[in-house]
Amino acid sequence: MLRAKSILTQWSVLAVMLLGLPLTGIYLAGQPLTKYLEFPPHTRYVIHAPFSWPHFMAYAIFILGVTVPLIARAVRHPRRLDQPAGLMRSYPWWGWTALAAGVFFWILAWTRFDWFAFFQPHTFTPLWLSYIVTANAILYRRTGRCMLTHRTGFFLMLFPVSAVFWWFFEFLNRFVQNWYYAGVLVNNWEYFWYGTLSFATVLPAVLGTRDLIMDTGWLQNGFDRCPALPLPHSRLLAGLILVLAAAGLTGIGVWPNLLFALLWISPLLIFVSLQILAGEENLLDNVIRGDWRIIIASAAAALICGFFWEMWNYFSLAKWHYSVPYVDRFHLFEMPVLGYAGYLPFGLECTVIGDMLRPVSKV
Repeated sequence: MLRAKSILTQWSVLAVMLLGLPLTGIYLAGQPLTKYLEFPPHTRYVIHAPFSWPHFMAYAIFILGVTVPLIARAVRHPRRLDQPAGLMRSYPWWGWTALAAGVFFWILAWTRFDWFAFFQPHTFTPLWLSYIVTANAILYRRTGRCMLTHRTGFFLMLFPVSAVFWWFFEFLNRFVQNWYYAGVLVNNWEYFWYGTLSFATVLPAVLGTRDLIMDTGWLQNGFDRCPALPLPHSRLLAGLILVLAAAGLTGIGVWPNLLFALLWISPLLIFVSLQILAGEENLLDNVIRGDWRIIIASAAAALICGFFWEMWNYFSLAKWHYSVPYVDRFHLFEMPVLGYAGYLPFGLECTVIGDMLRPVSKV
């Protein structure tokens, strides 16, 4: 009961900060609030900075500085995990069904059959449901367990929470307009319901992929005994980070070209800071002890899902486009190549949300 109350409090604080602070910054800057509350969003009002080689190189150096050492460590530990005798199972029938459905909806998403025209904009959800079940089936074959079969309550809870979770990002995007949709319905309720169905697949996809990665040898053997990173004065540091995140969110709509990356980073900083201040277990506890597995698996899972999101989006009828300041060049599908770095903290956010749900899910 106390844990559930704490989670509710953290969610409330997060919601107030994510919803209220950007609007407060806009109001204090003397800008009209109405265009940021337009629903569905149609108006393009953020003027993005053009491509800049100095900015591109600075972002690239930072991203490579963080990721290359981790990739090198993974390459040095490629050994697969030994499966106990008799544990490996045959691929389940429901996995084959999901795989076939995924191929079927992939074909429909990228083609333009007249008889399918009415449903053409809505292939995203069935395609990703197929991915989710397939990922669970692969893990079930390897370990005999997966979220779908052994944590069904938790698995089902992820879908509505995921929808709410992603709507927060849609709201924050109003202030930076780094992506926008094309080929979607304009009716308010249709936009809401079709968007909600699509957004509901995000957490199950990322966390299912993370569970698969957690079962790999390169992760278990390469990142279970990293150097410990002690965090002195953790509560003081958490309070400072919380204040900085709040300041960044307040300014994100005023300086969208400078602060657009906070859209992905701020929710994670707020989550973890609130947990540290409450004295609760958090994502950094394992890192402090030198166990980086959950961090690496979460970030890698979101990056893998990001690749499929962007690939399947590319030839779909209903799709999204990007407009990112300073780095909008060298695209892999619609996404600028450096934009994929945003999936790394996003994966950590997905894990934090999943961890918060476990105490309140029955199975």
